[in-house]
Amino acid sequence: MSTDFRDTAAPSSSPLGPLGPTATAPAPASAATTELHGLVIDWFDEHARDLPWRRPDAGAWSVMVSEFMLQQTPVSRVLPVHAEWLARWPRPADLARESPGEAVRAWGRLGYPRRALRLHAAATAIAQQHGGEVPYDHAELLALPGVGEYTAAAVASFAYGRRHIVLDTNVRRVFARLVTGVEYPPNATTAAERRTAGSLLPPDEETAARWAAATMELGALVCGARSPECGACPVAARCAWRLAGSPAHEGPPRKGQSYAGTDRQVRGRLLAVLRASTGAVPKAALDTVWHEPVQRARALDGLVADGLVEPLDGDLFRLPV
Repeated sequence: MSTDFRDTAAPSSSPLGPLGPTATAPAPASAATTELHGLVIDWFDEHARDLPWRRPDAGAWSVMVSEFMLQQTPVSRVLPVHAEWLARWPRPADLARESPGEAVRAWGRLGYPRRALRLHAAATAIAQQHGGEVPYDHAELLALPGVGEYTAAAVASFAYGRRHIVLDTNVRRVFARLVTGVEYPPNATTAAERRTAGSLLPPDEETAARWAAATMELGALVCGARSPECGACPVAARCAWRLAGSPAHEGPPRKGQSYAGTDRQVRGRLLAVLRASTGAVPKAALDTVWHEPVQRARALDGLVADGLVEPLDGDLFRLPV
């Protein structure tokens, strides 16, 4: 994660007061920021959901699997698949011994199945390069296939209690409202957001890890995108957006793409047939899943290009081995 933290105090108009400098070497937090940490973390201790990857006995592999699965997928859908995955592959080496196709098969209907291939690749690298243990170091995590800045920081923080900026959509929305005074964050993470997150990051690792989890939960449960529950927010009295009268954004949060009739739906139906088969599937069987031949062919070609499906001689297709 970037260490381009804010090195000047926040503007005096901020309801939090001066936030103090933060650099690669942690600086002491201001009294206002320390109080903010306490309010949010105390709320988290009382209201956090009991999720399997948060439990004391959850290992780093459980955390990593959850982070891959939770990308663009709600917790309710992830929970059963996460449990099945950990029961079948309790360690990275267990998954690495299987074919990539088995990872795709077990991914089921979570969507965006390339995540399964990336997780399999990461497990293989962990087994081959790290003795089967999920790395502790952020740089080593970032070097794993399929692991970006957010996932590396999240695993280091949530699994190992390391001090990192963890900026997902929920956290960015909390900071946008609390500090910046706008209803929604920009579409893509900006340097200014990283500086804000850095200025709020607690100086000690244990508190920083709790803060990361707590702000994420606050965004998920209270500071929602469309219906924020300000009455239940532990820091509503300090929220710049609320103090400004909750001004409307120039537009509502972007809605997700419609699923019905899209290439994603066709890809899902094709993969469902392949997941249900233990061997190769003839193209004729795949042709039955969608009525429109051009879109069906485009979806199948896309699956092949993404490495999710392997074409064989004789118009046969299978999951990757």
